[in-house]
Amino acid sequence: MTWRGAAHLTACLDALAAQDRPHRTLVVDNASTDGTATILAAHPSHPEVLRLRRNTGYAGAMAHALERIDTPRVAWLNDDAAPEPDWLANLEDILDSQPLAAAVTSRLELPDGSTQSTGVRLTADGHGADLTEPSDEVFGFCGGAALLRADAVRAVGGVPASFFCYYEDTDTAWRLRLAGWHVAAAPKARVQHLHGASTNPGSPQFHGWNERNRLLMLLRCAPAKVAIRELARFAAITAALPLRRHRPGAANFDPALRVRVLAEVVLRLPRTLRERGRVSRISALGRGAIWDAWAGL
Repeated sequence: MTWRGAAHLTACLDALAAQDRPHRTLVVDNASTDGTATILAAHPSHPEVLRLRRNTGYAGAMAHALERIDTPRVAWLNDDAAPEPDWLANLEDILDSQPLAAAVTSRLELPDGSTQSTGVRLTADGHGADLTEPSDEVFGFCGGAALLRADAVRAVGGVPASFFCYYEDTDTAWRLRLAGWHVAAAPKARVQHLHGASTNPGSPQFHGWNERNRLLMLLRCAPAKVAIRELARFAAITAALPLRRHRPGAANFDPALRVRVLAEVVLRLPRTLRERGRVSRISALGRGAIWDAWAGL
């Protein structure tokens, strides 16, 4: 997926063209207006392009891609990520060796060489947080660079396009695990990631997406007592913040932002509860069993 990624898109396409395994490249262009279309048309790898009429976010773009492809596997890759030449080979080899795995996550590294993510863990309050140490199995994959079994993702309801951006990967991992699948890690599948080149981590919009989508994910996937507890906790903290003389400066502690998040969650609640029912119908394992096995690790 790309959105106004002209500044870094060529590096991503060059890295994909250098992969030592055959593959198709599909670029979903979220209605970019910065010359992205020209870069895509001129690139010597001649990627297939799906240009959308409006910006549907990363989640929406991945949902469109899943509808478009007919391959048994689909790789997710941010436009600000440049994988090593053996990236895809490492991912495929891990997936081939683990028939119970529906997804395998990469090792994302920042430009300074530090590790951004080796997978996603589930925190005790239901956040999806990046792991930075290698592990054979992880709760979830980082959507910035991962390989998935396309039919498995479709079978659990696809990608939550309405999330727009953030938590679509952790929500998908939740549903895959509920259906009995595993998520593997490929620490040798290295990707350099600019992280936040298309969005602004720390901005009010960033925090709004994160806070809203975490709550929606829990309402869709987590045990009911966990989802209710975290929604109530979020509301209680929101109500208490105006009474505090000193509060953190981060945007996610802005009472107005948090009220907007709560309003969006409440407006989406009927649809979200219907989606929860659909998740229950595809589940082979209990929500509590997944939570007990992975939360807080």
